Amino acid sequence: MSRVWRGLTRNRAETDPTSVDQRLLGRTYAIAFDRVWRAALALAGGEMRGWHVEHSDDHTGIIRAVHVSRLFGSVDDVEINVYLDENAQTRVGMKSRSRKGGGDFGRNARSIGRFVRALDRALEATPSQILDPMALPNWSHPS
Repeated sequence: MSRVWRGLTRNRAETDPTSVDQRLLGRTYAIAFDRVWRAALALAGGEMRGWHVEHSDDHTGIIRAVHVSRLFGSVDDVEINVYLDENAQTRVGMKSRSRKGGGDFGRNARSIGRFVRALDRALEATPSQILDPMALPNWSHPS
């Protein structure tokens, strides 16, 4: 019942490395920032249907985009954050919020999930390049 209630009342979603929803984990890549940035910018800039970029700044790592759904023409404001974490791994976090109030029936979470999967494909990321966002890197040194 709580899932139905959330669908009826929530109109936003965002990534969180501790989320139980797999679509909302975000990504941590063992791929250079520049490459991830360019791929995310291209996807949000129109490579994905219904998306367009309103603002981007590679110094802050923020892309502000708009996603218009095909079925009902619903408009969502999306923020994509690409940054290097403390271990020099490239992280991608996202927020998506419907412009109209009320519930989104999970549309924002699905949109984030689709974007992240498309980003994986655009980067041709191998399983070894997609890191567990909660794992610490293995910095073992030979004795």
